[in-house]
Amino acid sequence: VQLQASGGGLVQAGGSLRLSCAASGRTFSTYFMGWFRQVPGKEREFVAGIRRSGGTTYYADAVKGRFTISRDNAKNTVYLQMNSLKPEDTAVYYCAARSILSDWSAVASYDYWGQGTLVTVSS
Repeated sequence: VQLQASGGGLVQAGGSLRLSCAASGRTFSTYFMGWFRQVPGKEREFVAGIRRSGGTTYYADAVKGRFTISRDNAKNTVYLQMNSLKPEDTAVYYCAARSILSDWSAVASYDYWGQGTLVTVSS
């Protein structure tokens, strides 16, 4: 599967953005999907994950209550709604897909990655 992330940009602190990740292929609904982010010089970190049906979601403590992950299997797309953004949310955001259920934060467990979209939050 190929993943294409979009929706990044420059926003002021307290603002909102919605990221999208469009997947190719007919098997999108069989994948567990995740969002990660990475700042230069730091490891890629887990942000949010969603199970195949979309009924269960998982969040990093740093974004819990502010970010919402969702998916539309009919559109082969996963979203990340980001509210109350903070300067420390500035990063390149990546979507990822995997076929097995495992530790959500385990980067190596994901089979496919999007190209990343830059989110910059100004103070």
